Amino acid sequence: MTTSSVPMESEILAYVGLDWADQQHVICCQAAGSTSVETAVVRQRPEELQAWVAQLRQRFPQGLVAIALEQSRGAVIAALMHYDFLRLYPINPKSLARYREAFFSSGAKDDPNDAALLLDLLVKHRDRFSPWVPDDPLSRQLALRVEHRRQLVNLQTELTHKLSSHLKLYFPQALDWAGELDSLQACDFLQRWPTLQAVQKARPAQLKKFYNQHHCRRPQLIEQRIEQIGQARALTQDTALVEASYRMVLALVAQLRPLISTLVQWQQEISQLFAQHPDATLFASFPGAGPVLAPRLEAAFGSRRDRFSSAQEILQFSGVAPVTQKSGKSHQVHRRWARPKFVHQSFVEFAAFSIPHCDWARALYQQLRARGQRHWAAIRVIAYKWIRILFRCWKDRVPYDEPKYLKSLERRNPRLWAAIQQLALEKPEVA
Repeated sequence: MTTSSVPMESEILAYVGLDWADQQHVICCQAAGSTSVETAVVRQRPEELQAWVAQLRQRFPQGLVAIALEQSRGAVIAALMHYDFLRLYPINPKSLARYREAFFSSGAKDDPNDAALLLDLLVKHRDRFSPWVPDDPLSRQLALRVEHRRQLVNLQTELTHKLSSHLKLYFPQALDWAGELDSLQACDFLQRWPTLQAVQKARPAQLKKFYNQHHCRRPQLIEQRIEQIGQARALTQDTALVEASYRMVLALVAQLRPLISTLVQWQQEISQLFAQHPDATLFASFPGAGPVLAPRLEAAFGSRRDRFSSAQEILQFSGVAPVTQKSGKSHQVHRRWARPKFVHQSFVEFAAFSIPHCDWARALYQQLRARGQRHWAAIRVIAYKWIRILFRCWKDRVPYDEPKYLKSLERRNPRLWAAIQQLALEKPEVA
């Protein structure tokens, strides 16, 4: 079936609540206009899922089938997203949990019950949920790649922290001599000289050659390190501790080395994918975005302009907008904890990176800190403002124009404009 032959959104002929799991899925199905609910179990196998979808199509050949499920990405979504007669409604797990508590106050959880609750939510409150519509393949691939890259960066950080912890037990000098622990230079240094005794056996010429090969060509620094190596004393004489620790260091380095190379390769591939995207120029125009954060900003917005109708929607979706709670005379504002973590992280990190590259962001940050705001609270305020700008540029398909925005600030925010002018006066002149 082609896209043009898909029936109108109102022509829902059946509703399905699908409680997915790694091994099998519990399914509750109800035909439109009927009160009868059918329950089935489908195993997580491509053949069985395809057979179940074929049965749905045969039973409801002319209309749409709405499916509610507790996820927005995963094996089931990937399997069902290509069928144009299915309308997928991802339900927030927290929403389902609270809906469950309304009927099962004991906290009991059961797959058939959850499938029935998902069906009930869909039948009675479908107008409150948005159907899931995928981005184009390039945007989806880019979104997955940048998120996976971040997971690898987190793994790299975890390994370097462990490496640092073990070196501090028996060979703390290596933290100064090896270089940054997330570099190939550090891996080569520690694999070649995992202990103080080993590096002290190396000739000065060998050490100079090593540093030169790793693009460290500051003679004064190299001589200083060689002198330190010759005069250093061991932190401990406990041979059992040294033996066990340096073995662990070698094991960590063996994991870290391919990870460093993989991240370099992945960043190159992400840059190539991003260059093919129609919005690449738009997101690359933002100050401080760079080759890492620009693709992440694109992934946060996607390519579908109908996904967000206002900046407030993405502010709430990302968790950057705070939550306001009012009850009687009580009025509380606090952070929004229910949010997609990676999207929130992308906006906040971009806001932080924009400060050295953007005058108004730097001036606003200084104002907020002077008022007593903590660092990350100030960053979130800047992220809030950036999202509004990003949304407008994304919606209008135009790159960011700093002079144009500064002119609007001069009219609308004289206080911030004055702070920007003061920053300009304080900048050192470049000879």
